Amino acid sequence: MDKERLKFSLWYFAITMVIVLIVQSMIASVGTETLGYGDLKTLIKAGKVDNLVVSENEISGTIRNDDLDGILSKEIIADLQKMGQGDHRFVTIRVADPALVQDLEAAKIRFTGQFDSHWFSTVLSWVLPALIFVAIWTFAMKRMGGAGGMLEIGKSKAKVYMEKDTGVTFDDVAGIDEAKEELIEVVQFLKDPARYRRLGGKIPKGVLIVGSPGTGKTLLAKAVAGEAGVPFFSMSGSEFVEMFVGVGAARVRDLFGQAEERAPCIIFIDELDALGKARGVASFGGHEEREQTLNQLLVQMDGFDTNKGVIIMAATNRPEILDPALLRPGRFDRHVALDRPDLAGRRKILEVHAKNVKLSPAIDLAAIAARTSGFVGADLANLVNEAALLAARHDKKSVEMSDFDQALDRIVGGLEKKNRLMNAKEKETVS
Repeated sequence: MDKERLKFSLWYFAITMVIVLIVQSMIASVGTETLGYGDLKTLIKAGKVDNLVVSENEISGTIRNDDLDGILSKEIIADLQKMGQGDHRFVTIRVADPALVQDLEAAKIRFTGQFDSHWFSTVLSWVLPALIFVAIWTFAMKRMGGAGGMLEIGKSKAKVYMEKDTGVTFDDVAGIDEAKEELIEVVQFLKDPARYRRLGGKIPKGVLIVGSPGTGKTLLAKAVAGEAGVPFFSMSGSEFVEMFVGVGAARVRDLFGQAEERAPCIIFIDELDALGKARGVASFGGHEEREQTLNQLLVQMDGFDTNKGVIIMAATNRPEILDPALLRPGRFDRHVALDRPDLAGRRKILEVHAKNVKLSPAIDLAAIAARTSGFVGADLANLVNEAALLAARHDKKSVEMSDFDQALDRIVGGLEKKNRLMNAKEKETVS
């Protein structure tokens, strides 16, 4: 809740409390007759009052509305008759009268004493329950989802990173030099759009990063935002689709609306295949929400102008199941493929991940890269981390080559089975 909405709500709350207090005072005054102190003394001597309450500043009680002729004035009797049949409440100002108690005892009228309640206690009796109710309501709305509960269900859940928050640049990306060169143009456009507009060129609306799991698709997208120094909207494809029909489409509209307000910026949709699966394939009722969300994404990509500085990036490892409408020129018109790194690429990746690890001088990263054929960036990062954990487990001062050997064996072959012994026949069969 922003400051404007909070101020707006507090004003409503204050106005409501004033109205409640006014209504309370009006209700309390209805049905109560105001008497003079002399009239009260007359009623006491005639025995026509009950339930007398004597406080510091006033006296209140009940008048028995029977045979009051000659006791009260005609005006007061007429007022009591207007209030209806039966007994009626009255109130009068208390004066300094030492004989009041003796008169009440002589007339055998039961009375009680009461301290006057101050305005603070009266207000507190209404404000405190109201504050408790507001606190419970706010907590319940937050528990129902998002910052505003059910009212915010159509809002985008995108995580927004600024330049300093992504913490990733092209220096942190290694082993995929061809893909970096493809995306340098996007960075240059975000930094200097006039360079491309003066010749009439248009930057691609969407960039689709395709590659196997762990090849660095998300890392590369964050590096583009970090290099360009622009806001980075990150959201998974599965976060658009909800159980409520129409919510996904509303989130797409809200995401693009936020992006245009913060342009230039990058919208990144991870795992696009969860949202952009081809329509018409096993299209049953349960897929209606996903198809509506996809249709809204297609409309939004057609409707916005790249000259505003909003670029869409997406990542997937299953491009073959994506809807053809997403892949046509004008939407995701540039495809960047991330292959598994080669020998030189694996060495560069190991150097990036080993920067913050204390390595032994005898470590040969080229030899490790040669032994990790087929590994992707995530596998190599895990290898360096496992080696560091093994070295720390044995209280070593630095990570040695033997730690990398054990870590590689553990990743490729699994945990060592120390208690599983083989007899001579099994060893002969295996060999």
